[in-house]
Amino acid sequence: MKTPGKPLGLYIHIPFCKQKCAYCDFYSLAGSESRMDDYTAALCAHLLETAPFAAGHTVDTVYFGGGTPSYLGKERLLKLLKTVFKAYRVSKNAEVTLEANPDSAGDWKILKALHKVGVNRLSLGMQSACAAELAEIGRIHTMEQVRAAVEAARRAGFDNLSLDLIYGLPHQTLDRWQENLAAAVELAPEHLSCYGLKVEEGTPLFARRETAGMPGDDEQAAMYLHTVDYLARHGYRQYEISNFALPDRESRHNLKYWLLEEYAGFGPGAHSDFGGVRYAYEKDLEDYIQGVKNGSPLLSESERIPPLDRDTEWIMLGLRTVRGLDPREFESRFRRRFTCFLPFLAQCREAGYAVQEDGRWHLTPQGFLVSNPIIGEMLDVLAEDKRRRAEAAAKGDFRITP
Repeated sequence: MKTPGKPLGLYIHIPFCKQKCAYCDFYSLAGSESRMDDYTAALCAHLLETAPFAAGHTVDTVYFGGGTPSYLGKERLLKLLKTVFKAYRVSKNAEVTLEANPDSAGDWKILKALHKVGVNRLSLGMQSACAAELAEIGRIHTMEQVRAAVEAARRAGFDNLSLDLIYGLPHQTLDRWQENLAAAVELAPEHLSCYGLKVEEGTPLFARRETAGMPGDDEQAAMYLHTVDYLARHGYRQYEISNFALPDRESRHNLKYWLLEEYAGFGPGAHSDFGGVRYAYEKDLEDYIQGVKNGSPLLSESERIPPLDRDTEWIMLGLRTVRGLDPREFESRFRRRFTCFLPFLAQCREAGYAVQEDGRWHLTPQGFLVSNPIIGEMLDVLAEDKRRRAEAAAKGDFRITP
C-alpha cells in the first residue's frame, strides 16, 4: 500500500472567452479559438513534463479556471483530465472544479461526460440576475441560461455547485443586489462567491468609470453586510472575505491559497507555490505554447521563500479567512512570539473589527470591509518587531523578548 504523498493542488488556466467582459483584468482572449488545439497539446505536454517533480505528492484538488474553461469544449477538457489522472497520483476523493459560463454549460450530456471522468464541482459565473446589469458589464448570458445550467448540472449528477456574483455594479442599488442574492439562493447552490466590483485600470469599465454610475463605498459596504447576514440566515457559512458555503462545501482548492499549501499552475498567467518556490508564467498565449515546445515556458517571476520568511504571507492570507490567526501556530511555525500583535488586535477588537475566539483572532464582517488597512498595520507591526530583534541580535542580546 502506497504511503499518501504531500497534498498538491493543480490549477489549469484556460484563457479563451467568447467575449471579454467590461470589468475583467484576468488574462483571457476572445477570438482565439483557432489556437485551442495547440494550447491543449501544450498544456498536456507541460503537465507530463512536471509530473515527475510531483512524484512525492498526492493531487487532492484540480481547478480549471479562466477565461471560460467550459468554452474549450468537451473533447479538449477530457483530454486534459485524462492526462492529469494518468500522470499524477490523484486522490480518490479529489475535488475537481470546472469554471463555466452559463451560456456554455446548458448541455447536461456534456456535463455528464465530464462528471463521469472526474469533474465533481462546477462553478458558474452568474454575476447578476438582472438583464440590464449583465448587459452593462458585457456578460453574454441571461438569467434563464443560469437556471438552465443549474438544472443541467443537477441532471448530470453534480452535487457540488458554486455560483459567482458581483455587487457594486454600475447603477446597482441595495434593493437590486438583494434581489440578485435571493435569486442565487433560490437555485440552492452549495457554495457562493460574492465579490465587490473592482474597476481595474486598462479595462473598458475603467475608461468610463466617471459616468458609469458606480455605487459609493457606503453603498457597497451596505451590500456586503447584507450579504453576510442574508447568507448566514440561509445556512451559508462565511469562511473567507468573499466566500460562503454550506457545511463542508468550502472550496478545498481555494483554501490552499489561503492556508499556504502547495499548488502548481499551468498556462499563461498561472501562479504556483510548489517546492518552496513561488513562480508565475508570462501572460502570453503564443509564448507559452512555444515555450513548452522548447522545453522552457517563460516565467514572469520566480522566488524561493524560506519557510521562516513566509510570516508576511501567513498574516495577509490568514486575515482574509474566518479561521483567522492562531498565535500558537505562528509561534511554532516562525519561532517568534505573537505578542507583538496583541496591542493592535486589542484596538481592532475595541472598534468591532476583530474578535478572539477559541484562542484565534479573526476579523468581523465590519473588519473585512477595512481589511486592507488592518493587514497593512499588522505587517508594519511585524516589520518593526523584526527590526527590533535584528538590532538586539547585532548587540549580542539573544533573549526572547515579548
